Amino acid sequence: MPTPYSYRTDPDVPFFPDDKPIIIFDGHCVLCSRFARMVLRRDKAGRFRLLPAQSPLGEALYRHYGLPTPQYETNILIEDGLPFFKSDGSIRMFRRLGFPWSLAPVFRLLPRPIRDAAYGLVARNRLRWFGRREACYLAEPGQEDRFLS
Repeated sequence: MPTPYSYRTDPDVPFFPDDKPIIIFDGHCVLCSRFARMVLRRDKAGRFRLLPAQSPLGEALYRHYGLPTPQYETNILIEDGLPFFKSDGSIRMFRRLGFPWSLAPVFRLLPRPIRDAAYGLVARNRLRWFGRREACYLAEPGQEDRFLS
């Protein structure tokens, strides 16, 4: 596991505000973009910031954590300077979004290899199953403060 805030010392990662948890998602993926919209609707308190993986900062963070681009087969949750990937990241995101999403921690009863295998199956097939956006999903008017770029 990387040390907290390790990206701050990486010269290839531009400075960004990291005072709130950040969800890095594939902005071209329809499923991922729908998830981002759902987070915006459910997260009334504005706990999360969103960042498209295709942005310069998103790509720099993927590289920093040794993840391949442009596949973006995992969302990244950065919380308190630490990255969370695959099922662990998703469970941590969902638990903050209120009922029924807050029940997601029950999936921790499954062994991580099983959870991550299911996550990987969806991640590898998401573009085929749900489609691809031509343009990256970005903030809508009034939501600019919820997005990083």
